Amino acid sequence: MPVETREDPFEDRLGDALRRAGGSFETDRAALAAGGAARGHRALRRRRAAVLTGGVAGVALLGVGGALLVPAGSGDDGQRSVAARQATPSPGREPAAVSGADLLRTLKGLLPEGGVSGEHARGTDEGLTPYAHVVYDDGEGGAAVEVSLGRTEEAAACPDRVFTPYDSCEEEKLDDGSALVLFRGYDYADRREDTKRWYAELVTPQGQQVTVTEWNAEEEKGAPVSREEPPLTTAQLAEIAAAPEWREAVDAVPGPGASAPAGTGSEAPSAAEGTGVRKTLAGLMPRGVKVVADGGQAPEYAYVVVDDGKGESFVQVNVQPDITETLPPNTRSVADQLFGSGAETLPDGTKLTTQQGPGDDKGLGLVMWTVDTMRTDGLRVVVSAFNSGSQVTGPTRDTPALGMDDLRRIATSKEWDRLR
Repeated sequence: MPVETREDPFEDRLGDALRRAGGSFETDRAALAAGGAARGHRALRRRRAAVLTGGVAGVALLGVGGALLVPAGSGDDGQRSVAARQATPSPGREPAAVSGADLLRTLKGLLPEGGVSGEHARGTDEGLTPYAHVVYDDGEGGAAVEVSLGRTEEAAACPDRVFTPYDSCEEEKLDDGSALVLFRGYDYADRREDTKRWYAELVTPQGQQVTVTEWNAEEEKGAPVSREEPPLTTAQLAEIAAAPEWREAVDAVPGPGASAPAGTGSEAPSAAEGTGVRKTLAGLMPRGVKVVADGGQAPEYAYVVVDDGKGESFVQVNVQPDITETLPPNTRSVADQLFGSGAETLPDGTKLTTQQGPGDDKGLGLVMWTVDTMRTDGLRVVVSAFNSGSQVTGPTRDTPALGMDDLRRIATSKEWDRLR
């Protein structure tokens, strides 16, 4: 699913149904939406890294495999960096876990001189994404700075402007083969708050992922802007991201694939591949509608921007093989509830629901029309059209370029079954 996804009626109903099924269990609609595409979309949270970034070319980086950094003034009193403190593991043995306190020490040692407060972190053995977070103040105002660590099989890349407007974003290839992205953008795509987000994302050939993010506020969301811009330049963010200590910490995260090169994972490909989804969606556009742009952010998600001569219109599709597989075993019958009362049943057994309403919750005036379907074997195809050329800009027309009959024809097309 794209960054800053809209809540669609399926996720709303799924949340309601799961709450009924699980009593006090509260579902995360956004997580469930992403779960449908999880088999092919191993996004790190990029958020703690999902997301935006921007940058500047020509960055001086720390040498890979160079001397380990030791914060100035540190002695042998436990203030050394993670890599300096961690023993080299014996062949066949997992590296020792790196604590949240260790990650914080490393981050503080890599920051320029200034005050640090608001510290919290998660170590490599705590079951979730390791990170270190501080509020850094160079004398011009406090700003949140965070490092998150993980593994990925996807190269670092700038986000799609259709979903993530930004001021600048640059991609670089380093001498060791690592991919570096430098991003300067905003916390909210629609700029409803002035909080800026800048980050450097580094992905090594071994799949180690390091993301250093900063804001011009003391918290990511909900805090007033404390300064005009974040305190660190993108060159400084890149230097911090390239520090070898973080790679050592990523290797200490339990689980398979610590040293597997990016792109060589053994996970089976998704049933619906991104390129096929995109081409299929474009091929199903009605006559008189021209495709002017296309793209996608996951193997099961794609979009096209079309123009019928009356203005651009954004159309997206999610093709999810058997969505019930993403639910806990005792709640798989929930799918039946979602397409129960009010859902139409087609002659081949496909369940179908429709919705026409606001396209967002940000006051942009967008309109979204949706046809949501589920085949008898669990395949879900959801097609939505907007009255704008993207999900993050204002309307370009009164209604979407595709009518409900068009969306219905696309969602129920046999072309989606052929992708499997």
